[in-house]
Amino acid sequence: MTDDRAPRLEWTEDGAPVSGRFGDVYFSREDGLAESRAVFLAGCGLPEAWDGRGRFTVAELGFGTGLNIAALIALWRKTRPQDGRLHVFSVEAFPLTREEAARALSAWPELGEVTAALTAAWPPRTPGFHRLPLPPDWGVTVDLAVAPVDAALADWNGRADAWFLDGFAPSTNPEMWSDAVLDLIAARSAPGAAVATFTVAGAVRRGLQARGFSVERRPGHGRKRERLEARAPGDAPAGGDVGRVAVIGGGIAGLATARALAASGVAPLLIEADAPGAGASGFPAALVTPRLDVGDGDVAALFAQAPTRAGDLYDALPGAVLARGVVQLEQTARDARRFDKVAAQDLWPSGAMVRLSEVEAEARLGEPVAVGGLLMGQAMVVRPAAILESWGAGVDRLRLAVTEVAAHERGVTIRSGDGREIEVDAVVLAAGWGLGALSPALGLDPVRGQADWVDGLDGPAVAWGGYAAPTADGLLFGATHDRGRTDLAVAAADSARNLATLAARLPRLASALARTGAPAARAAIRATTRDRLPVAGALAPRVFVLGGLGSRGFALAPLLGEHVAALATGAPGPLPERLARRVSPSRLAERTASQDR
Repeated sequence: MTDDRAPRLEWTEDGAPVSGRFGDVYFSREDGLAESRAVFLAGCGLPEAWDGRGRFTVAELGFGTGLNIAALIALWRKTRPQDGRLHVFSVEAFPLTREEAARALSAWPELGEVTAALTAAWPPRTPGFHRLPLPPDWGVTVDLAVAPVDAALADWNGRADAWFLDGFAPSTNPEMWSDAVLDLIAARSAPGAAVATFTVAGAVRRGLQARGFSVERRPGHGRKRERLEARAPGDAPAGGDVGRVAVIGGGIAGLATARALAASGVAPLLIEADAPGAGASGFPAALVTPRLDVGDGDVAALFAQAPTRAGDLYDALPGAVLARGVVQLEQTARDARRFDKVAAQDLWPSGAMVRLSEVEAEARLGEPVAVGGLLMGQAMVVRPAAILESWGAGVDRLRLAVTEVAAHERGVTIRSGDGREIEVDAVVLAAGWGLGALSPALGLDPVRGQADWVDGLDGPAVAWGGYAAPTADGLLFGATHDRGRTDLAVAAADSARNLATLAARLPRLASALARTGAPAARAAIRATTRDRLPVAGALAPRVFVLGGLGSRGFALAPLLGEHVAALATGAPGPLPERLARRVSPSRLAERTASQDR
């Protein structure tokens, strides 16, 4: 844990938590839950405000102990509209630990089921956006931004229907109530949004009024005589259903997007030319590892957030996770220095990136490797078939070889080579290397990869220039990396290359493998972009894309599938805007245009 993000928590004699950093209590000593219900829930007109709404968004400044959100979720579960979805975006610059939150929330056993789920999902203090893994049948999504409030709101793409302004008092925490923050509250408010806060400070009252909010003083709770309620101009949007969304592609990109759409209340249509996993997602094991970057903070943040979200989702699937922890071995002297820098980045929770000496690496791998490494504690090996099967269960499917996607004013027409046409309201292109034909403007490059595997052999999860990973029955190793090749026939020469790569780094494992019999092999085509970053976002009105995942599809697709699904349905997304811009398709068009000039 990093001390600069700690709230410096203290406890009063009667058990109330106090921020030593701000010298203020987190909730009323008399009855914090009653205060949350009176000031924030009733103050925003809940639950009546979400009646009949398919989606409702609450933004909170000052997550604190999580009490307001626990009370909100408990109310939602009792009064949730049919098929409704609640999205919560909360900001906290100085988060409590899980243990501190559990102690604070234990004062209200009536919230026990919600607080147990909330604390179980409690994120680390690492900066950035954290999507909390809550029970899917609740219909609740919580995104917690660990960041200064102005930076968090600038990075959020949502529009709040209700605001809980629960930062510490303006006198002790002026940054929470600055003009810049009030500007962002106004910009991120849906028409008719309600605002509730405990403070009646003149600067806050006048600031909201200056930004078009109507403001009223209301009777306070407990010792506080007054509080504020405010309302943004306009009428609250009427509830409306999102139309039919098709996803083209049955690999991890397509099924991650289909899962995210289903979780948001949209029943997707999955269109595939072959069986699920027929492309690059069809190997018996896959590594879920981040790309290690010390030169670009945004890229490093993306590759820290994505595998974390992937791990949360895979952990919920029986039989999906085969191994935890992956060793990345040094290849050059530069790697030693780079790994030192990676381990020191504040993007990772404790234990996520641990430097290994040569002796420690050899002890973990079971043979001399002559180099040190990096133990990526959150990385994992997964079984693709279990993930694709689980996320594809119950999804409406159509076997179709798509040749054209045409957007128009009423929706999108999907055409096949045999003359079939399907009309949908929106489409997500997630066809892996197949995107090269559907959207040539993306400029994707093919990279052929062949991997081999054997049954009956145990081995570690380790990567260097090649990799080895356990499968459900044995060991996968490889893989070749041939740019520009699109042939899929298994080549004996490529299997020999994989074995040689393994023997050069892990000779004992390679020797044991040679005694198990001939390996099986498979080849697939990865799709990559020129800048080696994924592409996820809007190609055109109603047309979205998720691709260019290279060899990290199982690490990137779960988070980016949620991002694209949110864009397609108009829901708040999980990705900070600055990271969304880095993966947007528009960057590729801008690069192409600049090259043509």
